[in-house]
Amino acid sequence: MTTPAVEWPTLILLVATFAVWGWATTQGYAVHPVLGIVAAGVAVAQFSSLQHEILHGHPFRSRRLNEALAFPALALTVPYGRFRDTHLAHHHDPILTDPYDDPESNYLDPVVWARVPVWIKPFYRFNNTLFGRVTLGPVLGNILWLLTEAKLLRAGAAGVRRDWALHLAGLVPVVAWLWVAAMPWWAYLLAAWIGHGLLKIRTYLEHRAHEAARARTVVIEDRGPLALLFLNNNLHVVHHMHPAVPWYRLPALYAANRDHYLRRNEGYVYRSYLDIFRAHLFRAKDPVPHPLMPGPREEEAGVAGQGAAV
Repeated sequence: MTTPAVEWPTLILLVATFAVWGWATTQGYAVHPVLGIVAAGVAVAQFSSLQHEILHGHPFRSRRLNEALAFPALALTVPYGRFRDTHLAHHHDPILTDPYDDPESNYLDPVVWARVPVWIKPFYRFNNTLFGRVTLGPVLGNILWLLTEAKLLRAGAAGVRRDWALHLAGLVPVVAWLWVAAMPWWAYLLAAWIGHGLLKIRTYLEHRAHEAARARTVVIEDRGPLALLFLNNNLHVVHHMHPAVPWYRLPALYAANRDHYLRRNEGYVYRSYLDIFRAHLFRAKDPVPHPLMPGPREEEAGVAGQGAAV
């Protein structure tokens, strides 16, 4: 399938996302603070989904042009370059869900879990319900993410200081805009929390612990507004098998080969996000310790979910 020089659906959606973000932080907030905050949060989530498209090589063939589009730091805490590097590492399917090797794993090594202080464990368990992941998850995820990044910065890890410097530069236009916009900083922090929380719906059960790497990635057959917000990443096994395919082609690719994908992931499928909310809003799908790691590991794990906090 030929890739066009410009993928217009992605570019148009990006422009629309910036427009919604700008409106939400100015006129939207002036109309009603709740309206502005919620709309800005949706725009932050949509922009993060678009950054995911960008790191996979869209909407231009030029990496420099693509990354220029990802430059504004609307989500505040996640440098694009760190998101890119951790997410591309995550795409090595044999490591999926491994708490040491998969930067986006939400599991802990059972040995490490046994050492977690008793008073902290309820927060991890609550975070494994969907309600907890959406509400507490943005805070817990960002704390763990920033602690891990601080360790890498102190260690002088390759590229980390550069990516954080670029991120600080990307914060400049955001701060300048908010300096004159109607929305105050406390409200924008709330909007960013909403944006991160929305993205936690997508990542909640994208991957499961399974002996077969090919069976670890989910399909959620949802075509509603969340599918658009997540740019069809609910068809996650399709994305992992074809990471260079743009978001707007994933539904047709899945529809044409549905039986193949569901054989490959051994039927790890949900009909809709509503089904997921019904099943797991207040009941955890997974334990915190990785269920397929009964024995100790030589290294000591850092923290669960070390990938980008989004």
